[in-house]
Amino acid sequence: MFKGATFYHNHIRKAIIAFGTIFNDINIERKNSAGAVAQAIRVPLAYSTKQKFMTRIARVTDTSTRGEVAITLPRMGFEIQGITYDPARKTQVINKNKVVGTGDDANTVRVAFNSTPYNMNLALYIFAKNQDDGLQCLEQIIPYFNPDFNVTINDLPELGIKRDIKITLDNVGYEDEYEGEFANRLSVVWTLNFTMRLNFYSNVSNHDVIKKAIARVYNDTNMTLNTTTNSSKGTITASVNPLNATPSDTYSFLEEFDEEFEQ
Repeated sequence: MFKGATFYHNHIRKAIIAFGTIFNDINIERKNSAGAVAQAIRVPLAYSTKQKFMTRIARVTDTSTRGEVAITLPRMGFEIQGITYDPARKTQVINKNKVVGTGDDANTVRVAFNSTPYNMNLALYIFAKNQDDGLQCLEQIIPYFNPDFNVTINDLPELGIKRDIKITLDNVGYEDEYEGEFANRLSVVWTLNFTMRLNFYSNVSNHDVIKKAIARVYNDTNMTLNTTTNSSKGTITASVNPLNATPSDTYSFLEEFDEEFEQ
């Protein structure tokens, strides 16, 4: 697109994986009348829309034919709700992130402009057949969001940038789904809405390492910057010694001063 550069840093994919990892190890226990654990269940987690789950839950399996197995509860799912720009986290757009290459790229510098901040809104759904199952899942989540929780993401490996991504629990909603009579409960649904603060980087370009700089100076006491009226001028040259040194080598800086006088 811009500058003819094709790039993909997996920012959204990494965020989805990080978000799902937080909730993929929730377990519930069902106890008998004596208070002993009768059943321990690990709650499955999937990336899917709410409507898809509700359709599966409402489906009645026809035992006379070999059809799709009805979905079992409890389980959880999450999906992206939208992405919006976050002006509060905007930084200077012309600043750059730089890192010197290694190995075969030792004489190059990898460069990328500052990231662009966006907020990604996600919804996490808890589907349960009874109230207690849903509450067990809920109470294993909300204590860790006060209201934020941070996860570290390898944001831009090309430049070695790692970032703590803030996830905020915005609100919690509740639904009691049923069919026909009110007593015929279909499912209990808890909806947790989150905001995840992401940063998007542009393409990473390679630049040569600057090893020699030449500055032309003028004797301009009036600060007019008029080079034709200056009585003297000179040149300052700064270079790496030796010129073929890489950042990992041992080197020094060589400075040369050459002053010229007009006749």
